[in-house]
Amino acid sequence: MANLVEPVLIRPLFEKLQQDQYVILATVDHETGGPNVNAISWLTARSEKLIYLAVDNRSRIVENIKVNKNAVITLIANESTYSISGNAKVKEEYLQGVPLKLALIEISVKEVRDIMFYGSKITVEPRYDKTYDELAAEKLDKQVKEAMIKH
Repeated sequence: MANLVEPVLIRPLFEKLQQDQYVILATVDHETGGPNVNAISWLTARSEKLIYLAVDNRSRIVENIKVNKNAVITLIANESTYSISGNAKVKEEYLQGVPLKLALIEISVKEVRDIMFYGSKITVEPRYDKTYDELAAEKLDKQVKEAMIKH
């Protein structure tokens, strides 16, 4: 069976991106022109064509996107691995309503590609634990999600 390519987020991926999710974000490094890869958890799908994510506003991600809008999110979900490519922009330099200095990044989805190798499926999705105060982490996550949704 051929891997699927879609112009928008399919429903299971859209729904997955409404939850706390671990993804990999790749951008083009503004100094070297090579790949720059980061693990991200603060993101949400606003629609089947639009994804918001929050990152430290001092992160290389911010400068990379200002110089080159190409970005790819790697998402492991729905028993597969997906490459979600699109054009990124810094929507807001300082995300309001959160105690950290975060930037709001907007990615306009151009292509969603199932990139899982032939004859296999994901049986266990990646999971992670927050290693700092659980209540503080929960409160911060809620503040960031609410701030992203306001846009």
